[in-house]
Amino acid sequence: MADDARTVPPADQSLNDDRPTALERLDDTADALEVLRNALTGEEPLDEALQRLAETAAKAIPDADAVTVSVVTLRQQRTAAATDHLLVDVDEKQYSADRGPCLQSARALGPVRAVVGEHRDEWPEFEAAAAEHNIRAYLSVPVILPATDRTQAEHVGSLNIYSHTAEAFDPFDEGLMRLFTTAASTTISSAQRWQRSREHIQQLEQALVSRAVIDQAKGILVAVHKCTPDEAFSMLVQRSQHENVKLRDVAKNLLDSVMLS
Repeated sequence: MADDARTVPPADQSLNDDRPTALERLDDTADALEVLRNALTGEEPLDEALQRLAETAAKAIPDADAVTVSVVTLRQQRTAAATDHLLVDVDEKQYSADRGPCLQSARALGPVRAVVGEHRDEWPEFEAAAAEHNIRAYLSVPVILPATDRTQAEHVGSLNIYSHTAEAFDPFDEGLMRLFTTAASTTISSAQRWQRSREHIQQLEQALVSRAVIDQAKGILVAVHKCTPDEAFSMLVQRSQHENVKLRDVAKNLLDSVMLS
């Protein structure tokens, strides 16, 4: 049944006469990528970059009424971006059930199209949530960062596209979204590197603050007990272990008590 979900039959021409031509859809995707590239600075958190990706993708494909971006890893499954936050419920129902087209796309690393009403036995939780929100068609495409000289290819998540039209999406749309996510991966990678760098800087800043507080506390103990700096540090460590409190907090409490006395 999973294979059936990935196989999209040829679109019924009578139902799609009013859809844009393939060339027009390709132009729309190219324009959306241009907007995305100009908007992303490479200096913003990953979730903000994914939100821009969702908003741009919603404009790049016909019949896309909303887009979410799922981050799927071994440790967590969450929706990091959404153009319609009411539809996050459809994603979360899949996470809690550990099944659905979004998760299948992430695990198989391939696009998955689902017409609501055709997969009740396979994904009952997804079917119920999608029907509740009047979703008729769903397309999920994996977002994969390409390998570099120092890193392997990395699966970031899945781009999930919702439509109120059952005839929405076809193999050409799948191809466009794969092209879109591949081209967008460089901007996502830049945002990811920026976020990691920012987190590292914050950790270093916190370490410097902690070191300064501990050094001040050591100085007080040296003055009061006429001991060496190493002995003063041992006193702080012993108190930290005895009270089961972080060393920095022990030092800060000591400084606070001196300031109040």
